[in-house]
Amino acid sequence: MSFSQEVWARNADLYQATVNHPFNQELAAGTLDRDAFIHYVIQDAHYLLAYGRSLAVTGAKAYSPDDVIQFTEGAKTAIVVERSLHDGFMADFGITKTQFETTPLSLACHHYVSFLQATAWAESYPVALAAVLPCYWVYAQVGNDIVDKSAANNPYQKWVDTYVSDEFQQAVEKVLQTIDQLAENADANTLEKMHAAYTRGAELEWLFWDSAYKRETWPQMTK
Repeated sequence: MSFSQEVWARNADLYQATVNHPFNQELAAGTLDRDAFIHYVIQDAHYLLAYGRSLAVTGAKAYSPDDVIQFTEGAKTAIVVERSLHDGFMADFGITKTQFETTPLSLACHHYVSFLQATAWAESYPVALAAVLPCYWVYAQVGNDIVDKSAANNPYQKWVDTYVSDEFQQAVEKVLQTIDQLAENADANTLEKMHAAYTRGAELEWLFWDSAYKRETWPQMTK
C-alpha cells in the first residue's frame, strides 16, 4: 500500500466529516449564508499567502530539481490565486480592499498557517510536504464530491469549478506521486511524522471550514 493510500484510509472518517460539514453541503445547495462565505473568502486570501510561503520553503528543501520547480511554481500559483480572489470572489460579493486588510486572521486561520510555516521551516522535506498535502488533496476531493450536487444557478458555482478543474486535479495527482516516491525511501520514524503532519493539516482544514461557517472571531479579552 502506498503512503497516499494508507494516509487516506487512516483519515477516512475525518474526510467524511469534512465533506459532510454544513458549510460544504450548503455551499453545494447554494443555500450557504452569504456572510459565512464572505468570512471564508477573506480568510482564504490570508491563508493562501502563508500557504505560498510554506510551499516555497518546502520547495527549497526538495531533493530533485523537478521537485524544486514543482513546489516553487505551486507557491507562485497560490499567490496568483490569492490575488485573483480580490478581482473575483471579493468583487462579486462586495468585499472591499479596506474590509479585507482590516480583518485579522481568524483563530483557525492563524493556527493553520502557523502550523504550516513552522513545519515547513523545522521539519524535513517529506514531513513538510505531508503537512501541505491536505490543502491540495482535501479541496480536490471535496470539489469532486459536491460538483454533481451543485444546485442550478448556484451563487458559489465559481468556487466549485475552481477545485474540479483539470489543471488543479492534475496538480494534485502530481503531488501524490511525489509524496509516494518520498515515502518509499523514508524510514519508519519519518513515515510516522508524515502521517502525523498530514492528519493535523486535515484537522485544520475541517476547522477552517467550521470557523467560517460559524463566522468565528477572536474573543474579547477583558480584565
